[in-house]
Amino acid sequence: MKRYDIVIVGAGIAGASLAAEIGGRASVAILEAEDRPGVHATGRSAAFWSETYGGPGIAPLTTASGPALWAGGYLAPLGSLHIGRREDRAAIDALLQEFEGTGIELHETDPATAIPGLRGDWVYGISEPTCAYIDVAALHGACLARARHAGVDILVRSGLVSATRDGDGWLLETASGAIRAGVLVNAAGAWADQVAACAGIPPIGISAYRRTMAQLRVDPPVPEGMPHVADIGGKFYFKPEAGGKIWLSPHDEIPSPPCDAAPEEIDVAVAIDRLEQVVDWRVDALEHKWAGLRSFAPDRLPVYGFDPTDPAFFWCAGQGGFGIQTCPAGARLAASLLLGEAAHESVAAIDPRIYAPARFERR
Repeated sequence: MKRYDIVIVGAGIAGASLAAEIGGRASVAILEAEDRPGVHATGRSAAFWSETYGGPGIAPLTTASGPALWAGGYLAPLGSLHIGRREDRAAIDALLQEFEGTGIELHETDPATAIPGLRGDWVYGISEPTCAYIDVAALHGACLARARHAGVDILVRSGLVSATRDGDGWLLETASGAIRAGVLVNAAGAWADQVAACAGIPPIGISAYRRTMAQLRVDPPVPEGMPHVADIGGKFYFKPEAGGKIWLSPHDEIPSPPCDAAPEEIDVAVAIDRLEQVVDWRVDALEHKWAGLRSFAPDRLPVYGFDPTDPAFFWCAGQGGFGIQTCPAGARLAASLLLGEAAHESVAAIDPRIYAPARFERR
């Protein structure tokens, strides 16, 4: 029976990026329940990087990830525009105040100059010029390739069945057989609490929420150079895609059990209705629709660190919808905690206690 120093449950962006960081410094395997990595949340991302997305608790990880993502060629210029009606002035001011002094570039602008066909009641805009597209598939693939190159075994169709403490490590039964591990890392996304329970670890209360996306063909076609657009009230966002199309979301968060998420017709209809209240474009076709799960801890911040009840169980979960845009920094921070090493210089100023599992009271 093979033994690894570290076994990571989950080959999405959280598990893949962590494995890429620690591969070569320990013997590592990733357990993936599906036929291929990244089937669920990672493969269904809205694919943008925004330093304001997720709020001030997420921003340090996003900002610290930016240089690595740009250097790797995974980002492309996009820009974002947060828009509001007259009654949204307080929300506009709150966003500006929330990020004042952080170094994140935000400034007020007339939204009509950037969004053709914008209806007249949308009078406020905050430009976030650093927002960028993310090539999610390339980023995830590069993490997996880097992990493999460092000797990490990626075991697909190998969902965790049971985890039993065995001396100073674990005996793991998987769908493809038994293995041993010194440390078990929980990077299972929406299934994180289930993995914890399987190992006899008190759950944190990580909950999954469904997010709906649709690709639309519109008339007139969306011009190249239009930014990502987000409602300051959190009711929608959309961004341009190749061929004058858009990706649109109603910014929904529908509680869901861990599952292979699928979009509901009503949620797609709500999204289109909200779009039509913003612009005078005609929706010619709904070309594609999908949904993914975003998993959050109770305080909506990620969880990185050893569980206080067991020194051989490590959390790398609860990234919400921000795991891709924060993965370089999140992986580096988690790797330093997992291996007991000094933090990479890019995350050295981030206090890991903010994300520690010990912050939760559990029974």
